[in-house]
Formats: sequence, structure tokens, C-alpha cells
Amino acid sequence: MQTMETPVLIVGAGAAGLTSSLLLSRLGIANRVVERRRAPQSAPAAHVVNARTFEIFRAAGVDMDAIAAACQDPADAGQVLWVTTLAGEELGRLPFERQGDDTLAFTPTPLRSLSQHRLEPILGAAVRVSTDADYGHEWVRATQDSRGVTSRIRGRDGEYEVRSRWLIAADGAGSPVRTALGIAPIGPDRLQSFIMIHFEANLRPLVGHRAGVLYWTTAPGATGTFVAHEIDSTWVYMHAWDPDRESVDDYSESVCAAIVRGALGTDAYPFRIRTVRPWTMTAQVVERYREGRIFLVGDAAHRFPPTGGLGLNTGVQDAHNLAWKIAAVEAGCAGDGLLDSYVAERRPVAQRNADVSLQNALRIGEVYQALAELRDAAPARGADALRRAIANQAEHFDMLGLQLGFAYDAGAIVRNGAPPAVVSSVREYVPSAAPGARVPHAWVRRAGVRVSSLDLLPYDRFTLIVGPAGEAWADAATAITKATVVAPLVIGRDLDDPDGRWLRLLDIGTDGAVLVRPDQHVAWRSRGAAASPRGILTNVLGSILSR
Repeated sequence: MQTMETPVLIVGAGAAGLTSSLLLSRLGIANRVVERRRAPQSAPAAHVVNARTFEIFRAAGVDMDAIAAACQDPADAGQVLWVTTLAGEELGRLPFERQGDDTLAFTPTPLRSLSQHRLEPILGAAVRVSTDADYGHEWVRATQDSRGVTSRIRGRDGEYEVRSRWLIAADGAGSPVRTALGIAPIGPDRLQSFIMIHFEANLRPLVGHRAGVLYWTTAPGATGTFVAHEIDSTWVYMHAWDPDRESVDDYSESVCAAIVRGALGTDAYPFRIRTVRPWTMTAQVVERYREGRIFLVGDAAHRFPPTGGLGLNTGVQDAHNLAWKIAAVEAGCAGDGLLDSYVAERRPVAQRNADVSLQNALRIGEVYQALAELRDAAPARGADALRRAIANQAEHFDMLGLQLGFAYDAGAIVRNGAPPAVVSSVREYVPSAAPGARVPHAWVRRAGVRVSSLDLLPYDRFTLIVGPAGEAWADAATAITKATVVAPLVIGRDLDDPDGRWLRLLDIGTDGAVLVRPDQHVAWRSRGAAASPRGILTNVLGSILSR
């Protein structure tokens, strides 16, 4: 049997798998991607890409012009609405996340609606610069030893083996790799089941006066959710079903067309059914993310209700956390304990995201309870209850704090007795440069050009950000780069911070320093000068890198 070798085998070519490949290639680590699907994602799936994920794509070298062109205009995707039917009465609406220029104070890349079937080809094109994703190649099984993983792959022309030092399982919610390892997801495995009906239609003449990205239809016999992936062409309708009493075969194209027509509330707009697929809402996080040399990322590690759009984003952020750690171990500058920090850091984030998504899903039920009251009670009292119920959904669609403000409480960080970073609330993001937090974004100038401070932080090394009077820290960073690449970045020398905002957000004074990991999370901070900066940095890096 043919045996191929690669440092890292990635199973799965979804967003998390492709991002893993991109980041590893950027770090000089060869990798191979296998995907059991015969082609990239074609039907719409996830559609929310948040600010943090876009920041990671920038760091990975993704074509951000192509990304921008694929995103929905916020004018189309800036509202969520509750209606009787799509052609019927509007019951209420809320803004959909913060997509305006006011968000540029916190990130260079605000959240957008970007459908997964449009995103994945862009990521795939970037991956092809270094390697090819092998579609139609199914991972079958693997064995591990002290030096690597041997995987059996069923390709288009037969089976072969891949020998890798590491394996990243990004193979989705049903993850054959996770199942083979016997790793159990923890949490409810079926909250509700849906039939996803993907159809093509230009519904701008119908909804253009109240354009939105989500429409909850509430009329009796037409309860469900429209997702506008493109108002002019691409739609999904989520219809609840009971797999214990119904079969997927019951949902023929004609049945699905009737369901969509009823939810539209009109026969005036032609449409074409393209895909019909069952889908189950769960809220689960696996008990462990690592088994020897195998790591779980993305939906293989966690599944959330879609209420919050956190699934794809959390998976991309898993990859961002893991790839630089694998590269550091491969380069011989870090010990195996650094890889354990992947589990310590990412699992709590996934659990919080799962909990918030579940709360959002349960809260949606308040609207339907209010509708029942409106039908059964006095109209005035029922209408007031409906208004309150819709207003109470606001957190669901305003989660900047959760998206940018997650911080690691334990792992590859050194706190030196300082308290943990303050975790932002779900809605309100509080910038912080405490160890564990994502380093704050600010607009600064480099060589006369206005740039985001995040763009000054390369993914292939640590960065030591130093105050204007902290040259001793910068000299120490330069002196120790033989062991670990640490790039000094002196405010006032290497960049201009015209209004001093970034220095204030970093909270280091003029002679302090912040050590930032390749994934842009703060590893350590000193608010002032020190007697032995080189010795301190050496010890800090040794602790972080487990050596």
C-alpha cells in the first residue's frame, strides 16, 4: 500500500480545516488536507463571520478584497424581523449585530454576513498556494505511536496511508476521528430538529422595503425561519420536523415547495428548490480536545445552536490557537506542554459560547409564548407582551463582547500574580491587555500610513510591544531571539501612536512592555522597567513554551 508522509494531516476542508492549513503553511509547516466530500460546500450553511475571525483571516494572508466582495451589504443584512409571513404583517425588528463604522474603534474588520459556501472557495484558493485539498478522500482509521500517526485514507482510486507527526481533526459534527477515539460530546444532543430547504429566488421586490438577514414567520401553519443569504438569489427556510414521527422522504420537492409558499404568504414570486437536508440543533462540547498527537478543532470539538452564529467562528479561532503551537514544537523551541494549553484555553471558550447560544435559542421561545397570549388574551395586553418579548432578544444579535472579549484564564500565559483578564460581557467589549486577553486594536501610523495595531503583529513570532522609554526591553528581546523569535516593537520608534490611545489601552506606561503571542493574545505584561529584562523575558518564554 502506498504511504505518503507529511508533518500534519488535516481531516476536513471546512472553514476550520482550511484555516489550519493556511496558518501552518504560513509558519512553514507542510501539511495535507483530506475531505470526504467530493467538492467544496455548495449549499448555504453558516453565514455569520465575526470581527475576530476576519482578523485571523488577515493574519493568515487571505485575500480580503475577495472576502469583502463576497459579504452581504449591511444595508441588506442589518436587521432581523418577526413577521406573520414574508408578505404579511411585520411584528417587530431588531438590529443585526454592529456592522457600522462605530465598530472600527475596536476592530479593523467588523462582522458581516458571509455565507459559508461563498467563504470556503476563497479559503481554498489561498490554501492551493501551498497545497491542495484532496476532495473525495475519506479518513478511515488511524493508529498512533510515540513519533506520529498512521492514517488509512480511502481515495478516489483506492486506499492509501498517510504518516504524519500530528493530525488535526476538523471533520465536522459527526467527526469519524472523534468517534474512533471514543471522545464523547457532553450536552444535549437534540434540542430541536429541522428540515433545511435551500431555494433560489429573487425576493427583493417582496422584502426590499424591510430588508433583513433573518425573518421569523409566525402565522399558524407557517412557523419557521427564513435566512437571506442573498436577497436577490439565495435563501434558506428552516422548518421544524419530528424525526421520531416523520421521515426525510416525506419532504419531497413538492412538499417543500408548499411549505415555502405558505411561509412566503404569496404565490407571486417564483422559486426553485435546490437542496433539502435534515439538521439537528445541539449544544455540546467534547470532554477533551486532544488524544496524543491528534487534536479536535471546530465542529468536531463543539456544536452550538445557530442562535448567535458562533460555530464557524469558534472553529477558526481554534485553528488560530493551535497552529502556532504545533509549529513551535516542530521547530524544537517548545515542549509538549504547550500543546496541552490548547485544551486549557479553547475548551472554556467553547463552553461559554455553547451556553450563550443555548440561552439565545431558549429565549426565542418567549416570542412564541407572547404570540399565543396575543391570540388568547386582550389585544392590548398581548401586543405589549409581544413587544417586550422581541426587545428581550436584543442580546442575541449584539454580542461584540463575546466575540472580541474572550480571554484565556489558564494555559500559555504568565500572570505574575496579576488577576485574570476581565472577561467582557456578552454585549459590551472592554479592551484589555491583561495576560490571556486579545491585545487591543487601535489605529496607529507606520511609515506615515494609518494601520491597525493588529497588523503589526506577525503570526510567525512573538512580539514584544514596548513603551517609548522601554528600550531596555527591546534590547532584551533582540538578545534572546536565537532561542525564540521575539520581534520588538517600540512605540515612538517603530510606529506612531498619535493620540496615545494604544499605549493607554496596553496600560504599560512609557517604560513597560507587553509580550504578545503569535495568535495576538497577551502572554505576559510588565507595567514598568525591570532590573534584569533579559532574564525576566527568558524565564517568561521558558514558562510559556514549556521548556
